[in-house]
Amino acid sequence: MRSTGFLIPHLLIVSGAIGTFQNTSVMDTPQQDSKNFSSVYAKAVAKAFRKEGVDYLFIGKSAAIILGFPGTTQDVDLFLPKGRDNACRVISALRKLGFDLSGEIETAILDGKDFIQIRKGPFQLDLIHAPDGIRDYQSAKERFIHYENLYPIASLRDIIASKRASGRAKDLVDLEFLEEFRKEYERAHPVPLRSARQRAVRTLPGSHPP
Repeated sequence: MRSTGFLIPHLLIVSGAIGTFQNTSVMDTPQQDSKNFSSVYAKAVAKAFRKEGVDYLFIGKSAAIILGFPGTTQDVDLFLPKGRDNACRVISALRKLGFDLSGEIETAILDGKDFIQIRKGPFQLDLIHAPDGIRDYQSAKERFIHYENLYPIASLRDIIASKRASGRAKDLVDLEFLEEFRKEYERAHPVPLRSARQRAVRTLPGSHPP
């Protein structure tokens, strides 16, 4: 299949996952041999969370990288809905991945704390229950990208909105490149008209999807 792409200085963006993201074998508990995000980590999370039935979305720069954005980052960012049942599944999955969860971290997950950093484990992980710039989890879930039938990824528009709303210098630096990548990705992966209509109908008061 032919790839489409466009140039950002010194980088080629393609309309699919970057080469290192495909045909990757994954251990159940990947070892942290680099400070940078790796496809191995994302695939390990996706498989473990699917097995435990976790409801979640990849978000942030790592999510864009899964889709093919040619950048680097240091952690895996996950957007989670609040709720004890789902939180228990998250804790179970993370323990099986090899994360050392303190009582404080477990309590934060169960309570749905807005932002949780986990650094004792095979890779760096951020759990986010209330990302900047996104109204709520349910609205983000209605727009998500189900990539390769394995990775539930927040829409690029939501990823960009969150980074813009955060106001952090390191996030603002990425915005121009992420916007260009979004345009190319959406040209290569247009939303089917029926899906777009269904999403619009769901926003009308008292309406029901066809």
